[in-house]
Amino acid sequence: MLFDELKKKLEANGFAVSVFAGGEEAAAYLNREIDHKTVGMGGSMTLAELGLRESLAEHNVVFSHGFTRCEARETQELAAEAEIYLLSANAIAADGGEILNIDGTGNRVASSLFGHKKVYFVVGRNKIAPDFHSALHRLRNVAAPKNAQRLGRKTPCAARGDRCYDCDSPERICRALVVHYRPVNQMEMEVVLIDQELGY
Repeated sequence: MLFDELKKKLEANGFAVSVFAGGEEAAAYLNREIDHKTVGMGGSMTLAELGLRESLAEHNVVFSHGFTRCEARETQELAAEAEIYLLSANAIAADGGEILNIDGTGNRVASSLFGHKKVYFVVGRNKIAPDFHSALHRLRNVAAPKNAQRLGRKTPCAARGDRCYDCDSPERICRALVVHYRPVNQMEMEVVLIDQELGY
């Protein structure tokens, strides 16, 4: 399977790893694991496609952000204080097991670094890049333009939809890059790998 070597690399780096053949199986697993908790959720098409915001809200208190241009700051702050936090990854480098995310406001990447009992990275196979350079290229030239378009940003990448222009637009969403080489101290981190194309 595609994920065999990557699973070994991520586990060697200290991450817990679960692998699923499809999104339905992964969503069922997360709903079993996360029960009667407060849950923060970053803007992620992967999570949206899996219906996790809705299914987890049936038996947890969910604070979800990052799906529209304008959202209440209070929701972002409540998500940052939740026991559990879910997000995806813009890319994972297969050879080194680094997890990369780029952000505009910073609340999503900040929550991947501090403040929760556990963080889950929920990642489809399309996010896997061969190496660090390819992973960085992917998040700048694939994920960011699609997210800028989704959010209606006035940026060259959103207008053209083809690549990063390293722009100076005030609506630029590429403002902070976080690389997880290892799980951060004092917080559990699990990577949920799904053998299905999900999100950007």
